[in-house]
Amino acid sequence: VCFSVLSSGINAEYGATTEGEKLRVIVSRSHAGSVESTAKEAFPGKTVDVTPAGGAGFKTIEVIEDRQDIYVHTTIIKKWDICAGDAILRALGGKQTDLRGEEINYRHDLNPKNEHGLIATMHDHEDYRKALQGVSHS
Repeated sequence: VCFSVLSSGINAEYGATTEGEKLRVIVSRSHAGSVESTAKEAFPGKTVDVTPAGGAGFKTIEVIEDRQDIYVHTTIIKKWDICAGDAILRALGGKQTDLRGEEINYRHDLNPKNEHGLIATMHDHEDYRKALQGVSHS
């Protein structure tokens, strides 16, 4: 995955969507509906386009490649499913935190579950996170 990402000519020109533009959100197939309703509430005035997909790493790569604006996961996820994507995202200037805004700690002696959701972005991370947190139904 890393080789294909680094050799594919990543578009490094990222910018937030403006009022009225489409916001591309990629989510787990298993809870796309609940995230879609939350995103529409969090980003009024934007057309929210939710893409359900499998594989946490794939969803992170979609954000890195600028095919999606945000990867949002609202339920418990195992840290081993998200650590590689997080490392690649950060190496390229992006950010991934839990939905509270806290860094996800991957130390081996801690809980292997990330219990507070996640958001991964290449730009405007805190703005997106705060908007989502404002309508969180957890």
